[in-house]
Amino acid sequence: MDNLSDTLKKLKITAADRTEDSLEGCLDCLLQALAQNNTETSEKIQGSGILQLFASLLTPQSSCTAKVANIIAEVAKNEFMRIPCVDAGLISPLVQLLNSKDQEVLLQTGRALGNICYDSHEGRSAVDQAGGAQIVIDHLRSLCSITDPANEKLLTVFCGMLMNYSNENDSLQAQLINMGVIPTLVKLLGIHCQNGALTEMCLVAFGNLAELESSKEQFASTSIAEELVKLFKKQIEHDKREMIFEVLAPLAENDAIKLQLVEAGLVECLLEIVQQKVDSDKEDDVAELKTGSDLMVLLLLGDESMQKLFEGGKGSVFQRVLSWIPSNNHQLQLAGALAIANFARNDGNCIHMVDNGIVEKLMDLLDRHVEDGNVTVQHAALSALRNLAIPVINKAKMLTAGVTEAVLKFLKSEMPPVQFKLLGTLRMLIDAQAEAAEQLGKNVKLVKRLVEWCEAKDHAGVMGESNRLLSALIRHSKSKDVIKTIIQSGGIKHLVTMATSEHVIMQNEALVALALIAALELGTAEKDLESAKLVQILHRLLADERSAPEIKYNSMVLICALMGSESLHKEVQDLAFLDVVSKLRSHENKSVSQQASLTEQRLTVES
Repeated sequence: MDNLSDTLKKLKITAADRTEDSLEGCLDCLLQALAQNNTETSEKIQGSGILQLFASLLTPQSSCTAKVANIIAEVAKNEFMRIPCVDAGLISPLVQLLNSKDQEVLLQTGRALGNICYDSHEGRSAVDQAGGAQIVIDHLRSLCSITDPANEKLLTVFCGMLMNYSNENDSLQAQLINMGVIPTLVKLLGIHCQNGALTEMCLVAFGNLAELESSKEQFASTSIAEELVKLFKKQIEHDKREMIFEVLAPLAENDAIKLQLVEAGLVECLLEIVQQKVDSDKEDDVAELKTGSDLMVLLLLGDESMQKLFEGGKGSVFQRVLSWIPSNNHQLQLAGALAIANFARNDGNCIHMVDNGIVEKLMDLLDRHVEDGNVTVQHAALSALRNLAIPVINKAKMLTAGVTEAVLKFLKSEMPPVQFKLLGTLRMLIDAQAEAAEQLGKNVKLVKRLVEWCEAKDHAGVMGESNRLLSALIRHSKSKDVIKTIIQSGGIKHLVTMATSEHVIMQNEALVALALIAALELGTAEKDLESAKLVQILHRLLADERSAPEIKYNSMVLICALMGSESLHKEVQDLAFLDVVSKLRSHENKSVSQQASLTEQRLTVES
């Protein structure tokens, strides 16, 4: 270290004299010291004030320039040296050196700038102001096609520099995207796929950039899907595949890229992985099985990619996914059920699947998970059943197959995601199915659970779906027995609250159900309707200009139905409904204005 102090003193003198030979000796000495103990040597360099001298030594003409840049690259490996490098004014001369024709100078300059930018806001900012990124991207473009080892090393350093420059910084990543870095990197990957280090650097860069929404369109206009699938097929090592997966996942969120990946043959690769890893309990294999099957499900979220793989229900991919459902592997059961839910996104597919026995497979799967089952599998299987129940033609078939009984086994579940899907499935099944709605609506255990869930304030989704199912049971059954069961279980107040929902569709469903209650069982419901302040709520809905026309219409229908109750009739009179209703006679919506005239007549006669 004493020797190092001498070197630093000597360097100050020789730097001033510009004697190249002795300067070179000093720089070699410094590089040797850094190789032996980087941290300590860097501290000495910082203490000596020599960093400021380096700025003047970074000239394109000097034969020592590459060594000076190399020293800067080495000291900047230490976090505490990055801001001093910026403060010493090194960024501007380093960026100027990016215009050099000397490969060694370019290599060491790229390293120096990359290390200064690593995790350093000040470093990135200075490189940004000096315009370094554009020069590096231009180099990548012009050197892209040269495959000799020295050039590949330089390309790797430049990619690394851009990564350090933009990592986790959205605005700098957006800047690189605007400079057109994506097509350049994709081209690099295609040409240099044999070079492990460069390939890895490209993948990490893709992983960073793909998180940005604005990158997806640019990626979609390149051959990225093809290149990644080609690369994936060659990989045997788990870590390398994992890196590719990390790029594929964010890219596959884009529908155009989903389709490109399907066309490039990614699905076949994923199915192969599943087959290879399904029986293994090695940690890496389990992780890869999960990543592969998750990605498969993600690809099915795109309408075009999903339809391409469904192939009218005859596709080999669809058949393979079907075989996952009876598997003993929870991850595959989950992926299989989610894939079916994704295939079930249009009526044609749903009808085909129900006709070909998918419902029985899903019910068997649910059966295996009733007691202490896997919540994610329960949720996925219920999602699939809910989607399959949407086409009218499927409802009766699914009811006959016993889907309601299978679903009701999960009434005791305390998991909100399962509760939510269970409610949605039942609601879909009874839509316009009077008999099924009546049967369910008379099920006291179910109705009591619904009333309980209507108070699940921590889970808005469960609360909303419970209310909607209560209303649906009444609307589709139009049954006095169902209404009595709901009144006895304390459901009225929830339907009245639902009429004030922020969602018009829910308000409407509540008002229609309440009108049926008033028409069929007003005497039994009277007290509950009073204590829930229904009349005041209807007055508010009619007086509020923001209420949708159908809300105003159904509120007036309900007012007329309530007139059969003495106590509710009195409340209507006390609230001066006539004023509000008569104003609605001139409403622009014809149904509303007509109903206002009828309601006004009714109110006048009854007053």
